[in-house]
Amino acid sequence: MKTNNPIALNTRVLKINVGFLLSDGPGHRHDSRLDIEEPIKVADDLLINKIEGKLRLSRMKEGILVQADLAVHVDTQCNRCLDTFQQELDIELEELYAYPRPIGQSEFWIGADTVLDMAPLLRAETLIAMSHKTLCRPDCQGLCPNCGINLNNGS
Repeated sequence: MKTNNPIALNTRVLKINVGFLLSDGPGHRHDSRLDIEEPIKVADDLLINKIEGKLRLSRMKEGILVQADLAVHVDTQCNRCLDTFQQELDIELEELYAYPRPIGQSEFWIGADTVLDMAPLLRAETLIAMSHKTLCRPDCQGLCPNCGINLNNGS
């Protein structure tokens, strides 16, 4: 969902240098937390207000396995009354980023700079979670079929 918020962090904050983990070899892992309190423009079509949660990077023979349990806060629109509201989505990430870059059509890979970019994966999973029917509140009354007024605000 496009928003008009002009102040947003760049996706650089979702790029992680994993050179240290690649040099450690298979079997090693790194646990950390993502706590991004500022809005971040993940893509042209997605602005995330806040990200928080656990992140695990595990070195595998084929690359780096990214696993995360995140709470992602986004502005979305109610399917009944069309009001915009902030929604918290629980996002679980689990993806293998190939290293070295494979020959073929792998979407997730780590280049020679050893930087892992989480933005495309986070964007995809967030948009999937946002595609479900959302309500601003469980008892949302929606819009009047005759006049179009928001029935949550009056009759």
